[in-house]
Amino acid sequence: MQNNLLGIVFSILAGFLMSIQGVFNTRCSEKIGLWETNIVVQITGFIFTLVILLIVGNGDFKKITQVNKLYLLGGVIGVLIIYFVMRGISELSPTYSVSTILIAQLITAAAIDFFGLFGTEKVPFHYTKIIGVILMVAGIIIFKLKG
Repeated sequence: MQNNLLGIVFSILAGFLMSIQGVFNTRCSEKIGLWETNIVVQITGFIFTLVILLIVGNGDFKKITQVNKLYLLGGVIGVLIIYFVMRGISELSPTYSVSTILIAQLITAAAIDFFGLFGTEKVPFHYTKIIGVILMVAGIIIFKLKG
């Protein structure tokens, strides 16, 4: 139970920070440019991670040869995420963009679970999950309606 609660707290914090980061990055890109902002984000993230690594790191870089090479594309995916989030927010609005991102994340995560992709354990997909996604999409449509 405690692991579930901790997972929920971490997930809430991630969602909170991702939404704020998307807006911060978009505002920064309006002044210095989109790819320039991406560089700033990556460099500051690298420095912050390096400091944390030096304080609490306990892994082993020597084992990187044991990692599936596909999984080493995480950094490339991170650059693309930052780019697409900034473009989505600048083209839509933070709420509409993040709502759409959440639905895409949910559908992708459900597919990963259902098919057991990338070394994850297969998780059965019940029709209630499809109903949940449909309700989320309906919620975005309703939210977007002019009142």
